[in-house]
Amino acid sequence: MAFEIKEKDLLARIGKLKTKSGTVETPLLFPVINPVFQSISPRRIMDEFGFEALITNAYILQQRFQKQPAQEGLHRFLGFNGTIMTDSGAYQTLVYGDIQTSPEEIIRYQEQIDTDIATILDIPTGWEITEKHAAETVKETLRRAEGLFKHKSRDDILWVGPVQGGRYLDLVVKSAKETGKLPFQIHALGSPTEVMERYRFDVLVDMIMAAKTNLPVDRPLHLFGAGHPFMFALAVSLGCDLFDSAAYALYAREGRYMTENGTYRLNEMDYFPCACPRCTGTAPKRILELPQREIETFLAEHNLHVCGAEMRYVKQAIKDGRLWEHLETRAHSHPALLQAVKKLAKYQDYIEKHDPITKNSGLFFYDSTSLMRPEVLHYHKNLKKRHTPPGGTRILLLVPQTQIKPFHNSKEYRSIAKTLRRRFGSESKSIHVCFYAAPFGVIPVELDEVYPLSQHEAVLPLDNETVEYVANQTLDYINRSNYEGVLLLGSEGWQDTVEGKAKWACRKKGIPFKYLGSDGKLTKTMLARLMKALKKMLSE
Repeated sequence: MAFEIKEKDLLARIGKLKTKSGTVETPLLFPVINPVFQSISPRRIMDEFGFEALITNAYILQQRFQKQPAQEGLHRFLGFNGTIMTDSGAYQTLVYGDIQTSPEEIIRYQEQIDTDIATILDIPTGWEITEKHAAETVKETLRRAEGLFKHKSRDDILWVGPVQGGRYLDLVVKSAKETGKLPFQIHALGSPTEVMERYRFDVLVDMIMAAKTNLPVDRPLHLFGAGHPFMFALAVSLGCDLFDSAAYALYAREGRYMTENGTYRLNEMDYFPCACPRCTGTAPKRILELPQREIETFLAEHNLHVCGAEMRYVKQAIKDGRLWEHLETRAHSHPALLQAVKKLAKYQDYIEKHDPITKNSGLFFYDSTSLMRPEVLHYHKNLKKRHTPPGGTRILLLVPQTQIKPFHNSKEYRSIAKTLRRRFGSESKSIHVCFYAAPFGVIPVELDEVYPLSQHEAVLPLDNETVEYVANQTLDYINRSNYEGVLLLGSEGWQDTVEGKAKWACRKKGIPFKYLGSDGKLTKTMLARLMKALKKMLSE
């Protein structure tokens, strides 16, 4: 296998991709090199900026330099001894409508120049086209994908099988399924550029997931044209392993300064919010005094530093099991990104299935967006399938979450448990203590230390959506259990919503329900009231 997965978080993978020029680590960003004009030389991209790989255009090489790259070898021609990927000219087809080469010719040319990763000449779907035309691009791309294996003559080059269909998701599914049957080492989602230029990241989520869920999971997925660092976390979280970016240079020509949260116009800036080698010790005013060519070079170098730094940040988040937190942070940089993250609710079952059960760190929950986390869904599924209350329990005692975790180590729980044993003796075993807590809902005391029930922090006060969610989980837990009665110890900020759902569930089941309000302090008076209510419920 050319691809070996080392670490996972959400659908993201840190992996090793073996090419004939060396092994590279994913997620991997390929800076785009224009062979005609290079604002940053390929050698500097590796030596100074730390990129292991780059991508260039085989069609442009063929048209502008003809046999020279083949005679010298692509690595020597570009002055780069890392991994080189070549695109086939498909983007030029999308822009200009036609190009002066054939699928067979571009296959041979990529073999002749000795690229490491090659791409077939597919037909990009584009954005503003009919479904009929989109279907034709899928059909022709599949025909060309099948043709590769009749015409290629080398086995040491990794070939990319593109998935087309654009925003027509049923066509993306069909393309992914059929292309996935062919022995490609890498797949790529085609036609995302126009979607991203329109900031339709919610559509991009659907496109990526339509491809991802229908491709072989052991092959890396490339996202063409994902050039801005503020959306790397989203794409990686959805399982994209490889990216290419020309934006670092294109933005520089337009006087645009990248950050991990968006883009500035250089002529509108007073300060550089960056500590990269290019920005440290200077200011926008001084850069604007330089000749235009030097301004473009400065911006291209800064932009490339930002892209590399963000990819490293994403990788560290995967290692730490904190990719979701990083994704949420980046999503709040633009409403379109946050809208895309909320779209993940549609795919939470698939994400939960592939997300690691345990991680290297605790979890942070900021607001109701965090309810989509796979850890929350995983807990609810397991609670339903695998948990039953201890034998002999009759009464459910619901206690609010405490600041101390695990909750059973809190002063409040110890007081309740001690008083239960003293007042009821062996009969105390018929009382099942559970906590209701954000974002997991009902947490039985015997599961209190299971990851991540005690390894998380939630922002207080909770937003209304989160309180409603916990209340619904409480209702669901009562509905599927066989308790003879439920006693809810309330807490400020929770009581109205949770009490209403719990009371409704008990009424529906025909069992007694008792609510004891509290200001959050478990006084001796409150404990006495609690024991009195439990004694009455046990005797009924």
